[in-house]
Amino acid sequence: MTNKTRRVVVTGVGVVSPFGVGLDLFWDNLKEGKSGIKNITQVDLSKHNVKFGGEVADFKPADHIDKKEAKRMDRYTQLGIIAAKEAADNAKLDTKTIDSTRVGVIVGSAAGGMATIEQNHLAIINKGPAKCSPFTVPMMIVDMAAGRISIMLNAKGPNKCVVTACATGAHSIGDALRSVQYGEADVMIAGGCEAPLTQLAIAGFSSAKTLSTRNDDPEKASRPFDKDRDGFVMSEGAGILVLEELEHAKARGAEILAEFVGYGATADANDIVAPCEDGDGAARAMEIALNDAGLKPEDVQYINAHGTSTSLGDVAETLAIKRVFGEYAKQGLLVSSTKSMVGHMLGAAGAVEAAACIQVLQTGIIPPTINLDNPDEKCDLDYVANKARKIDNIKAVMSNSFGFGGHNASLIFKKYEE
Repeated sequence: MTNKTRRVVVTGVGVVSPFGVGLDLFWDNLKEGKSGIKNITQVDLSKHNVKFGGEVADFKPADHIDKKEAKRMDRYTQLGIIAAKEAADNAKLDTKTIDSTRVGVIVGSAAGGMATIEQNHLAIINKGPAKCSPFTVPMMIVDMAAGRISIMLNAKGPNKCVVTACATGAHSIGDALRSVQYGEADVMIAGGCEAPLTQLAIAGFSSAKTLSTRNDDPEKASRPFDKDRDGFVMSEGAGILVLEELEHAKARGAEILAEFVGYGATADANDIVAPCEDGDGAARAMEIALNDAGLKPEDVQYINAHGTSTSLGDVAETLAIKRVFGEYAKQGLLVSSTKSMVGHMLGAAGAVEAAACIQVLQTGIIPPTINLDNPDEKCDLDYVANKARKIDNIKAVMSNSFGFGGHNASLIFKKYEE
């Protein structure tokens, strides 16, 4: 049983997205309904069917990380480190002034160091085993971002890595909630990071027919809930939240951005890639999160949908929302997919979308689902098409994440009240 007397709040947020480094850059572009999708430059895709994605704009690791150390990190870890630093700075978190043994890290990735694996595999094939870098293993393993972040922040509490495909970021944040509620830690740095714009990942997803092939117009390629969608757009990035026990946050004078009140996790037990056609697993995750939060469906004003722009996924999530929210789903509930603007960051997606939800609570601005020009008749909710919307008195928001393997997670955040 969770200890509900230990309330958990969000005190810091960090984001690296296709718009560049920083939460403000991310949010400013989301509000404007801009797309961060463009042709990929970091790998040669001349022989690939898909040539675009969500590449972090103007990214120079040495601008943010010691140059020598940056060379010993895979790109996914670099992105995670930078987002974690922003989140900690945002939270004014100083482990020298608090008990560092009570500060933990749960940061995951769906795939880890894919570029490192590719590069060193090629080195072995072309030049022999002696040319494999001695840093290969610590660069490629999926838990290294969590390890590096704990070293950077001197966080000596629980340290874990969650890997649940596209639900990774959300599960990391949800599990971190439990760590604080259970009393394992007072502060948790949690989220996800991903750098999947590699030959293998692009070829693999492309062969599986899951990626959009709209090479002639990348900015229009991610179009959740639209009749003309043809697959998701793969992106890189990172999202990190600082979660903190309420009294601990108040004692050090931290600014409280939101309260984290609900977490639901389920399995489809259905298929390795396809969701339940009726959205059952997703619906149960939302129901559990609502029950965990002690909220009724109509208490939630906004859902940041998983909304990947895939044929099956968008319909299944719509059905799940209608099952859980009933008539209210079509009479007041707002839903949008920020993946329409930043693409799908895989293991980082749920964390970046949680960051967007915190901004929604802070501003009352609902980011749009862009490229929603011809709605699928099976997707019949209010998806805040193409233009952001301002609403008053927003109190609670939900974020959904669903991953290959049938992994489902729903998070609920509320406006903080004493």
